[in-house]
Amino acid sequence: MYHQPTIFTLRNGLRVVHQYLPREVAHCGLMIGAGSRDEHTNEHGLAHFLEHCLFKGTVKRKTFHILSRLDAVGGELNAFTSKEETWVHASHLKEDYERAIELIADIAFQATFPEKEIEKEKEVIYDELNSYKDSPADLIFEDFDQLMFGDHPFGRTIIGTEQTLKRFTRTHLERFHKRILHRDNLIFSSAGNISAEKLQSMLEKHMGSFKLNGRKLERDKVKDHHFEHRVEKKDIHQVHYLMGMPAYDFDHKMRPALSLLNNIIGGPAMNNRLSMRIREKHGIAYHVDSNYSPFSDTGIFTVYLGTDKENLKKSKELIWQVLNEFKKERMSVRALSDAKKQIIGQIALAQDSGSAIMFNIAKSLMLFNRIDTLEELFEKIHEISAADIHHVAHDIFNTQRSTSITYTN
Repeated sequence: MYHQPTIFTLRNGLRVVHQYLPREVAHCGLMIGAGSRDEHTNEHGLAHFLEHCLFKGTVKRKTFHILSRLDAVGGELNAFTSKEETWVHASHLKEDYERAIELIADIAFQATFPEKEIEKEKEVIYDELNSYKDSPADLIFEDFDQLMFGDHPFGRTIIGTEQTLKRFTRTHLERFHKRILHRDNLIFSSAGNISAEKLQSMLEKHMGSFKLNGRKLERDKVKDHHFEHRVEKKDIHQVHYLMGMPAYDFDHKMRPALSLLNNIIGGPAMNNRLSMRIREKHGIAYHVDSNYSPFSDTGIFTVYLGTDKENLKKSKELIWQVLNEFKKERMSVRALSDAKKQIIGQIALAQDSGSAIMFNIAKSLMLFNRIDTLEELFEKIHEISAADIHHVAHDIFNTQRSTSITYTN
């Protein structure tokens, strides 16, 4: 039985969303609605560095005690930084809810950023930077953003550079930490076997006393995109190719239609159009997919593939062949119906992942101040017409508004 999420607010203004799940394993975390795009020019990489340094010590714990607190009961503590959000989250047994909540509160609100630990953590991130250089399939996405967004914060890598990291001190961390931790920018999210009343009591005990200001973040809006095509020589065996175009933001009325179209073209199912055309029919690429990433004021649609150098030209032709098919003629009633059934099934299966539920309900509350039921979500999918898909294809798939990066040997 599906339970609609419960939303409530703590006495200090912290918003909470909870999805009851009758399972042994639970998930909870604090979403901070700020990421790398919220850095100032001289703060490149600071959001990601802050995420790392939150674990380096608090007013009551050293690093060892932070890392051991949930490990000792078989739980997991983790964090990540993206362009527009930062998370500190935990997975644990249902009986360890309070242990996880208290730990997340301590990390998020009482981090002390010891200077000695800060310098040690820089070395860890230098290694992370080098690992990116060894992974062209990851690095190409960072380079693509730089090419498309230029000097805008969206164009900067999340991880930063060795030069920018060297400059950061405790003062930088404390200032950024204070700037992003305000009540309108925070959501605590939970998915697990606990009542909303009991969860609220625990959260009031461990988080409700922290004073949160109400100052909103000021973001530089995305005004321009850069359209060019770059080829880079690298010491690699396989060619990596990433092509993309600007797309709809989260609030755009055509976002559901583009999400469905992306799923048809290069989604996770093995029968997506790109995979069937390029991999199965022609056998010239092992990995090919498309991705639609909406943000608060922009979006990106991309197609990525890895192939042999002699197959790149043919692969690019086949990509545009697939994209242009949706511009030339409308989908049949049956094909569109089958596509809707597929994505509805994928969404339903995703409900098996408690952590995915935790992330999704928080993001929905942050962006829209509401959470759709599954029925409402499925209804939006059913309302998508063949004309909508046709319109989106014409609106997005434009060679004149495309950017690409090729890594070749």
